Amino acid sequence: SNAIPSTHPTHRSSTTPTLDPESHPPAIPSRTRHTMSALDTTSAAPSPPRSPTSALEAPAGGTPTKKVDFDVASATEAEASAPVHFTPTANIATPGAFAQPTSCKCMAALTEGGRLEPFTITRRALKPTDVAIQIKYAGVCHSDIHQARGEWSKGGVFPMVTGHEVGGVVAAVGDAVTKFSVGDVVGIGCMVDSCRSCKYCVRGDEQYCKGKGGAVFTYGDSTNKYEHSAEDEEVTNAVTYGGYSESVVVHEGFVCTIPSNLDLAAATPLLCAGVTTYSPLIHYGLRPHHKLAVVGLGGLGHMGVKFGVAMGAEVTVVSRGTGKMEDSKRLGAHHFLDSTDKEAMAVAADTFDFILDTVAANHDVGALLDLLTVDGKCVMVGIPPDAVPISAFKLIMGRKILAGSLIGGVRETQEMLDFCGRHDITCDIETIRADEVNEAWERAIASDVKYRFVIDTATL
Repeated sequence: SNAIPSTHPTHRSSTTPTLDPESHPPAIPSRTRHTMSALDTTSAAPSPPRSPTSALEAPAGGTPTKKVDFDVASATEAEASAPVHFTPTANIATPGAFAQPTSCKCMAALTEGGRLEPFTITRRALKPTDVAIQIKYAGVCHSDIHQARGEWSKGGVFPMVTGHEVGGVVAAVGDAVTKFSVGDVVGIGCMVDSCRSCKYCVRGDEQYCKGKGGAVFTYGDSTNKYEHSAEDEEVTNAVTYGGYSESVVVHEGFVCTIPSNLDLAAATPLLCAGVTTYSPLIHYGLRPHHKLAVVGLGGLGHMGVKFGVAMGAEVTVVSRGTGKMEDSKRLGAHHFLDSTDKEAMAVAADTFDFILDTVAANHDVGALLDLLTVDGKCVMVGIPPDAVPISAFKLIMGRKILAGSLIGGVRETQEMLDFCGRHDITCDIETIRADEVNEAWERAIASDVKYRFVIDTATL
């Protein structure tokens, strides 16, 4: 067997609830339900910086039991200038950590295409509106592999600490933070900042930021695109480092609350895999009476199935071969379609209202368009390596829509997490140690995981 030996159990989320479209009219949330965006705190009146609030870690399953207030002024000049090392065994090993630049352990690709190795990075000192997070879990997204290996583009910033599915506990907050307190269970996703002023940021779609540098992504990006996100290059390299690490410091506007009823490890991948599939279903108008086809049953696809079922749609998994048929039923899908079965594909033509295409390999998108009914929509969230050849006739003759979608903004990510809390939806995961991540990457490439690896960062 090529399974990674681990002392950590494989996690499975609870069974996805099936909603009867007749007895449960639209389970899909309203866009007006949430008003939070990354901009909500930018207008707050500035106040003089003070030391952050910190906390010692609580016993397993509990809440923080001790708060430590640290007076920066009482620290010696040497203490104030030297980075404090952050350890995973206590939320704050040294009182006042994060009041100054803080070093933490991580796993990093030192060169493009290189293996991940133990490494140490420095996180910035808290700004007034910053939140410091003790990272508990980090999800492994396939894009981590693409980025570290230069498969999407060359010239990445190395050393690179990947990971944009981050779950943890608030360890310290800046003086002007209003949304979070020490001990809150939180997460961050694919972005840690943006220009905060373009029309897309203002409306809560920070992922489409059109500022001079676009959104500030969680890893491999420059923090110095904007003055409000800038860091001292001599201290932190002014580079964003991701979740395969002990801690992270981020503006509170890019932090989300994780519902308390969800298992934190299994909820962590929702920060990317969850919102990537939730957002297009909402934006392009999935309805309870719709017939939804989810193409590909992997990290993204299995979440598409869970969301589709919870929203009341009739869900079909489309996959090559029949190897995933039983698992699709376990996840709640109503039907299964083998895309290599030409006869079955012909029977399924002109039947689906909505197709969510999660496949990241080259595949025949035209064959998927044949499955759509008139006015049907096919939304791509996977990114094949090559251009997708499409005949315009396949779109024109059925008034069909072929579209794409990129993650979600902060407001929509919180909306998705709240939806998951109400419906008890999490990812199916396999928890691994930090020293197993290289093998996990190879297994992810081979689709040998159901359906997301999650790193227990206490093992760094």
